Amino acid sequence: MKIKHNYKNLKIWQKALNIAFDTSDILEAFPQKEQYNLTSQMSRCSISIPSNIAEGSSRTDKSFNHFLDISLGSSYELSTQLLIAHHKKYINDAELEKLENNITELQMMTSGFQKTLR
Repeated sequence: MKIKHNYKNLKIWQKALNIAFDTSDILEAFPQKEQYNLTSQMSRCSISIPSNIAEGSSRTDKSFNHFLDISLGSSYELSTQLLIAHHKKYINDAELEKLENNITELQMMTSGFQKTLR
């Protein structure tokens, strides 16, 4: 099977992976009581973003586009969860702003990349 896109070379995958790394780093400071709630949810959806890009890269362009939609959905989910974490004072203004800016940039990059698949 020919891989149409090498996901490791895709800027959207690289950016998504860095968002997952940054999210993982901030989750280490979350309170233990959130381990099975917000921490788990944020970890899963941050991991979902680059994972869906990677999985979709081996598919047809139409199917890849679907996986990119799932990745985008996870990015919006993570953005919402970051606002909740900020409200609970688990992350500060600077952490929220950095991650939100990176997520917004990723969303714009992904939407642009999707246009090349159509």
